[in-house]
Amino acid sequence: MSADFPEVVRIDALGDDMSLARVVQLVLSASVMMIVFSLGLQATTHDATYLFRQPRRLLKSLASMFIITPVVAAVLVQALELPLAVEITMIVIAMSPVPPILPKKELAAGGVRSYALGLLVAAAVISVLFVPAAVELFEKIFKRPAEMSPFTIARIVISSVIGPLAVGLAVRHFWPGLAERSAAPLSHLATLLLIAALLPVQFTVVSAEISLIGHGTLLVLTVFVVICLVAGALLGGPELSDRIVLALSTASRHPGVAMAIVSANRPNQKLVLPAILLYLTVSTIVSGVFVVWLRRRNRANEVDNRQSPAA
Repeated sequence: MSADFPEVVRIDALGDDMSLARVVQLVLSASVMMIVFSLGLQATTHDATYLFRQPRRLLKSLASMFIITPVVAAVLVQALELPLAVEITMIVIAMSPVPPILPKKELAAGGVRSYALGLLVAAAVISVLFVPAAVELFEKIFKRPAEMSPFTIARIVISSVIGPLAVGLAVRHFWPGLAERSAAPLSHLATLLLIAALLPVQFTVVSAEISLIGHGTLLVLTVFVVICLVAGALLGGPELSDRIVLALSTASRHPGVAMAIVSANRPNQKLVLPAILLYLTVSTIVSGVFVVWLRRRNRANEVDNRQSPAA
């Protein structure tokens, strides 16, 4: 499976006491908490529990996020010769649902708030059990020792998704005026913090990311993202907004969970962090192109339907 890969590119710039992965994880945690909190300021309890009242849509959505993505990752890793860091990245990405900053992107792309937030909450709750089970399953498939405590996943999910969202919902319920005024500025501030903090990290690991682009890595990551996007769009239902939400949710994952899995099982794999950041970059670009294509295709279909003669 794994192709031989030179170990000349290593990320030790920040020393042993504070690894680059730890810095990225802290920055992501702070900014993500603010983003999810700002989403809670704009939502209602009805939005957060939306999918639990729609069991059919819930099952289709979870199948896209929790079954299709891991299966596609496993098939690609088994079938292709990839650098070990890329193999590990695809596996841990597939096991790391609950993309916490995604609802903001989905809403900007035209998604419906209730579905976007409802899917976030449902995935967060289920991931506490799913991630440890998925780690154990992948361990048996790939014959490599691995472990992930449900308590670790619960801590990450609660701190980055459920907790901030619940606090935001509470603020909106008791102080709606304050929530309305604060949501947008806080969201913008969190986004700027995320960008400002990650840019230096990207510059630090850019040489490592470039070194990973060979061996077909970029193509494989692109194919992986495209398959996930298409699966989500197909299972998202007839409404364009719902297809956009599920497509983005299927292709996007939680980098904090991915890094936690790596830290617990492969702490010496220094190239995994650049590989995860490379995946996030590829996913963002390809997802943006896909959403534009999906909208144009939907508009073309609407025009054709209006121009077609009545039966």
